[in-house]
Amino acid sequence: MNPAELLTALVATPSVSGDEARIADLVAGHAESWGARVHRQGHNVWFSVGSGPKRLLVNSHLDTVKPCAGWNTEPHEAVWKDDTLYGLGANDAKGCVTAMLLTAKALLAEGAPEGVEYVFALTAEEETGGKGLGPLLPTLGPLDAAIVGEPTSLKPCTAQRGMLLLRCVAHGKSGHVAHAHTGGLDNAILKAARDIQAVSALRFPAHPLLGEARAQVTQVSGGLARNQVPDRCEFFVDLRTTPGMDHAKVAEDVGQALESEVLVHSARYLPKGTDASHPLVRAAVAASGQATVGSSTTSDWAFLGDLPAVKVGPGDTLRSHQANEYLTRAELEAGLAFYRRLLHGYAGEVTRG
Repeated sequence: MNPAELLTALVATPSVSGDEARIADLVAGHAESWGARVHRQGHNVWFSVGSGPKRLLVNSHLDTVKPCAGWNTEPHEAVWKDDTLYGLGANDAKGCVTAMLLTAKALLAEGAPEGVEYVFALTAEEETGGKGLGPLLPTLGPLDAAIVGEPTSLKPCTAQRGMLLLRCVAHGKSGHVAHAHTGGLDNAILKAARDIQAVSALRFPAHPLLGEARAQVTQVSGGLARNQVPDRCEFFVDLRTTPGMDHAKVAEDVGQALESEVLVHSARYLPKGTDASHPLVRAAVAASGQATVGSSTTSDWAFLGDLPAVKVGPGDTLRSHQANEYLTRAELEAGLAFYRRLLHGYAGEVTRG
């Protein structure tokens, strides 16, 4: 099966997050037919190739988001137009899955480089942060580094933003609007408005690959009736953090800057970064011929703790989660060649070290 045929089969198998059973069966079947000893946990599929003291995780995700409006083709069909494949997940991230699987096939057939065990994990629910790579990690055992397959135009991403969501509550004192001029009342919406302005003025240190982090107010709700001074107004702040920003400390600092009560709504997506001197980064730069970059989007890297990782793969992140998602044949084939160079290059780096 050539790369285009495998990508076609994967894209033609619907796998909206949480419903990956069919694509997991398909992936497991192919890997078993190539001689891999395949393991399953839910809709997660993994197997190892090679052996050695170093263990490298090679991961991408099987699931997709739900199809949005505006498609010119059926989202769950794989439609080739010239040398371009259109279909949900073609770019994010079934191109990565295809290239990783065929890299594993080649290693199984030719023999893997000495010194490294490659742990291939094709996992579920990345788009929803559910029962995917995070819960699977303890089963995989100790790991030394990880490749996370996402569309980055084959540019090695060594820094990824995190996500801190804050729920802010402005408290006031309610009463009839007709009596507001007499004093004693406290309009919570006005207090929230002052704080929203203060949020827009917050500044954080810039990151060399990701730039500045800016807090954004994304939802506001308050007031019970048009003739009542509101005693409560709630708004949410979304802050895409950078490596070096501690979520607990940032939340504390925001709380000190606002009149409103500030509560952490979600802090599980932590920012990530890998040092440029790490063997995996050196191998990725050599394999791609491109400089390292930062990524504003989250991924399963967020659940890898302190494990050094590089996020990299074929396709363009700007196509993800959009109608008419696509991947070209040239991008797919370049991705396969890149992953093969990267895995061999990593083995060379760690054996020399």
